[in-house]
Amino acid sequence: MSLRTARSGSVFVVTLDRPAARNALDRALREALLDAWSAFRDDPGLRVAVLTGAGDSSFCAGADLKEMAAYYRSMTPIERRERGEREPGLGGLTRNLDPGKPVIAAVNGHCLAGGLELALACDLRVAAQNATFGLPEVRRGLIPGAGGTQRLPRFVPQAVAAEMLLTGEPIDASRALAIGLVNRVVPLAALMDEALALAARIARNAPLAVQAARVAMRRGAHLSLDDALRLEQFYAEPLRQTEDVQEGLRAFVERREPVFAGR
Repeated sequence: MSLRTARSGSVFVVTLDRPAARNALDRALREALLDAWSAFRDDPGLRVAVLTGAGDSSFCAGADLKEMAAYYRSMTPIERRERGEREPGLGGLTRNLDPGKPVIAAVNGHCLAGGLELALACDLRVAAQNATFGLPEVRRGLIPGAGGTQRLPRFVPQAVAAEMLLTGEPIDASRALAIGLVNRVVPLAALMDEALALAARIARNAPLAVQAARVAMRRGAHLSLDDALRLEQFYAEPLRQTEDVQEGLRAFVERREPVFAGR
C-alpha cells in the first residue's frame, strides 16, 4: 500500500509511502489520498491531520512522471481542463476537496513540483532542516498546474515567488522559514514530534471554532476589508450559542482545561 494512515486521538496522520520513488504521486497513491481526506472530513472525532512522507529524504517529488505522459495522451487539453474543473486536484487538497479542518504538512526532505503544491494547500508547514522547496516545472516546458502559480505568491513576497517560478530553482529550509513559507524548522529527528505537538495544541481547542476561524481566514483573504469583516461575523455569530462556548466559560471560571464536544 502506497499510503499509510494512523490515528492518534483526534489527530489523523497521513504518510505518503513510496520512498523509492521519492513519494511521487502515482494514480494509486492519488486515489488513496482522496479516500483518506474524505474519511478525515467525515469523521467528527478527527480534528487535525498531519501529512508527511516516508523516509528521510523526500516529502513528495510531485506527480509520477512515468505516468504523466500517458495521462496527457489519454485526453485532449480541453478534456483535461474540464476534468480539472470538477474533480479533486493533485493529492486531493489542491482543488475541489477541502476537508474543512486543519492539515499540517511535516516536510521531511525534498518538497518539489506537485509536492510543494500539496504542501501549499495545507494550513501549516513544519520543515526538517534538510528540506528543500521548489517548483521546477519550467525546466520541463510546463508550469505548476496544481496551484503553484497562485498559492505561492499569496504566501511569500511576489518577487520571491517570481524567482522560484521562473528559474525553477529550489530553496532550502532556512530560506523557506525566512520568507514565511514554513512555520518552523527543526532537526529531522524532531520533525514528527513537533508536527504532532502543534496538531495537539490545535486539537485541544473547540473544533467548531477552529473550523470557523479557518474558513473565515481562507475565504476572507482576498475580499475587501469591509466584505471580510461581514464574512467574519457570518461565521462568528452562530458559535456564540454553542455548547462549546458554555463549556469554555465554565472551564475559565473553574480554572480547568475545557473539554470540547464539537457541539
